[in-house]
Amino acid sequence: MTNELLQDLEWRGLLYQQTDAEGMTKLLDEQSVSLYCGVDPTADSMHIGHIVPLLTLRRFQKAGHRPILLVGGATGMIGDPSGRSEERQLQTVEQIDKNVQGIRSQLERIFDFAEDGNGAQLVNNRDWIGDINTIEFLRDYGKLINVNYMLAKDTIASRLDTGISFTEFAYTLIQGIDYNHLYNHYNCRIQVGGSDQWGNITTGLEVIRKTHEEETKAFGITIPLVTKADGTKFGKTAGGAVWLDGKKTSPYEFYQFWINAADADVVKYLKIFTFLYREEIEALAVSVEEEPHLRKAQKALAEEMTRLIHGQEALDQAIRITAALFSGDLKALSADEMKDAFKDVPSFEMAKEDKNIVDLLVEAGISPSKRQAREDVTNGAISVNGEKVTELEYVIDGKDRLEDAFSIVRRGKKKYHMVKFV
Repeated sequence: MTNELLQDLEWRGLLYQQTDAEGMTKLLDEQSVSLYCGVDPTADSMHIGHIVPLLTLRRFQKAGHRPILLVGGATGMIGDPSGRSEERQLQTVEQIDKNVQGIRSQLERIFDFAEDGNGAQLVNNRDWIGDINTIEFLRDYGKLINVNYMLAKDTIASRLDTGISFTEFAYTLIQGIDYNHLYNHYNCRIQVGGSDQWGNITTGLEVIRKTHEEETKAFGITIPLVTKADGTKFGKTAGGAVWLDGKKTSPYEFYQFWINAADADVVKYLKIFTFLYREEIEALAVSVEEEPHLRKAQKALAEEMTRLIHGQEALDQAIRITAALFSGDLKALSADEMKDAFKDVPSFEMAKEDKNIVDLLVEAGISPSKRQAREDVTNGAISVNGEKVTELEYVIDGKDRLEDAFSIVRRGKKKYHMVKFV
């Protein structure tokens, strides 16, 4: 079973580096193991760039192994120098605690936290690192790792020209304490991380090796950085990062991100992010080649990811909004759904007063002139909140103001505008 798991990870492109591939395969063949992945609470939500190692950990859980999810209440107060050219802004204890709670709720959507069997376990490294004083840290752990060893780490070496504080310099050793603690108290044998975590993982293995007399059996694997087919960074939109928190990135926006995946990327994303079986993904790959206009692969990707992170109800809402926009039937949407769907369209503020449709179109810049506005109305090119307006004398008033605050005006087939009444 384990070999099948590793073969599946290989097929999905999820294995980048392994400290001892043969030894880890042998260990997994012999027994179910505990393995961990860490997340630092630098924000109160994860974004989609964070979840590839976590989803990989979930694959191990589905194969019978036990995931340990480490939220870095201590390391989050320091800041991982990995992938950064400058120091992080330090956060308060209160902000870190708030961030931990936000991340915890998102992890509970991804993993099975059953109390028996191989249910996931959530731990916070402040629970053990917070009890270590400075002298104990320097005496018990500082002596284990040579400075030259740390300077050779890419994450540290890349910062030597621009400068790195002792705080961030010490980060890799503190993460090594984490792995050692989990090895001792949770029998944790494998750490999983992104490709930027290789230096931290190997430091952890070094700490374990130097604090145990017996032969240690601990391993590390990293996941490759996800990129688009054109080489650009994955996970960013014009509005910024794609967050797992529905208040930062709504389920509809989340759904749209995945459904807009390029044909060149979608099969790779299906392998990396979804739990669909190989046969299902290969069938979708054929569809991309032979009938790309149907976008079956993109729909499957968007549905799987939105359901996983936000649940079936949110997925149903995202599909409903998408269908309403495609058909132009906005009457099927609630006011909240309209606000969500149209928050990025051009908007215009005007006084909350009754206004003739032609005047509104010109004042809001929807039609360039009164003449064009009159033609747009009489030609049936104007809709207000999904209702076509064809009378030049039509007045926009309270009946057209959703929540007494805004109206959605469409000109033509796809040009939407939000008029906000203040």
